[in-house]
Amino acid sequence: MRDFHRPGRSAVFGTEAMIATSHPTASFVGLELMRRGGSAVDAAIGACAVLCAVEPGQTGIGGDCFAILARRGQPIRTLNGSGRAPAAASREALTDRGFSAIADDSPFAVTVPGAVDAWCRLHGDYGKLPLQEVLEPAARIAEQGYVIAPRVALDIKAQSARLARHPEAAALFLPGGNALTAGDRHAQPLLAGTLRKIGRLGRSAFYDGEVADEIVALLRRHGGPHVIDDFEAQRSEYVAPLRMPYRGYELLECAPNGQGAIAMLILAALDGMSEWQQARHSDGRRAQMFVQASRAAYYLRDRFLAEPSAMKLPPESFFRAPDMIDFVREHAIACGPLQLDFRSPQSETDTICLSAVDRDGLSVSFINSLFTPFGATLLTPRSGIMLHCRGSSFTLEAGHPNVLAGGKRPMHTIIPGMLATGHDAIMPFGVMGGQYQAAGHANLLIQILEMGMDVQSAIDAPRLFGYDKVQVERGISEEIIENLERASHPIERVHIPIGGAQLVWIDRDKGILIGASDPRKDGCALGY
Repeated sequence: MRDFHRPGRSAVFGTEAMIATSHPTASFVGLELMRRGGSAVDAAIGACAVLCAVEPGQTGIGGDCFAILARRGQPIRTLNGSGRAPAAASREALTDRGFSAIADDSPFAVTVPGAVDAWCRLHGDYGKLPLQEVLEPAARIAEQGYVIAPRVALDIKAQSARLARHPEAAALFLPGGNALTAGDRHAQPLLAGTLRKIGRLGRSAFYDGEVADEIVALLRRHGGPHVIDDFEAQRSEYVAPLRMPYRGYELLECAPNGQGAIAMLILAALDGMSEWQQARHSDGRRAQMFVQASRAAYYLRDRFLAEPSAMKLPPESFFRAPDMIDFVREHAIACGPLQLDFRSPQSETDTICLSAVDRDGLSVSFINSLFTPFGATLLTPRSGIMLHCRGSSFTLEAGHPNVLAGGKRPMHTIIPGMLATGHDAIMPFGVMGGQYQAAGHANLLIQILEMGMDVQSAIDAPRLFGYDKVQVERGISEEIIENLERASHPIERVHIPIGGAQLVWIDRDKGILIGASDPRKDGCALGY
């Protein structure tokens, strides 16, 4: 039970259906779709489509998507809706021109967007309402306009310089050269038309016709190697989840090319350590150990994680192999940070995640992303699609598992998560925040399952993230910060809070649903 004398929010309780998203309009639309007989997948797609309009910096139909799905009595499965590099892409095409990395606004950063194909695949397998009905609320909101919410305004202002790089993006989000502010009315009528086209025609509206032609033409004007065949070939795929026992439950994560295995590695290393348990009553020591364990796990990620066909180690090695676990533990208990060379920048990235459970017991953890806020900032002028920059996660290092190659999926940061017992979902959840997400999954589960915090309090708790530097929110105590500084950790006091989380806890004993939503965003959980 939270302290009602302190500012905060309560978890939301319901019995029939529940959804948690990062924007109240999206939560409302998702819940209404379920009230009209739609499934949790209908709600997730409909809510995400709304977020593509009202949170345009965080997600869009020009991005990628992953999901974990559970229906009682059936095997839990994941959907990988990430896109591939165009077939003609190559490392040499960039290194021969002197590039050592892929810039976020490079056309090589734009892998084929996988979100729309994922939505259509999920809807075909789990949807109950017509896709046109699922997408119409978002189309109407994009066409008629919406009010810029406070956190959205903060993100637009923070990304003004990036948005100004390309005239189409600047015209839409920096009208008159000024960033949109909280309370401004805004509309995206071109996006509305594209959403309606997808509702009528399904995936072909995005991958086979004039929309795909426009995207390809835009990318080729900027020097990209994309062709229409790259778009026609895009297909999502169902993949068996990674599974790991943790504190009486099973944690399920998507297999690579996502980084869910890194969350499992952090948990597997810490949970078996006597030093971790002994530090239970020392916030400073625990924070230091978590930071150092996370840094070690990310170091391994940056060296070995890629799409499975390119990996030199099986995905399970990250959280089961003794040498991996020992490496993380060695760093966790060190007196200070050991020297580690990180390949992925600790840049600001974000996304949207949402969780939904319907009256029939279908549970979905759903995540959709442009990667860096506003992606590549390349906006199609006729269809209103902001393109993502997921390909900037590729490395140009020869021989690396995650090196850029034609037809290859890049290492991905976005990871939906789920707790389960057997085939039964207990908690679909997600923690946004780019690179932070694996550490965020581990931290959230430690707080709920080890520390015994209620789900909303666990989301509310102040965060820190140890990667190259240690980023700390203002809520982190000075005692913890001083302890990290004494251990020689460089500290960055962040202006924009770290990540965001959404979850639904399924209490099967009481027959209730408990939703929780992150106050770092504008959203909420809603249920009935």
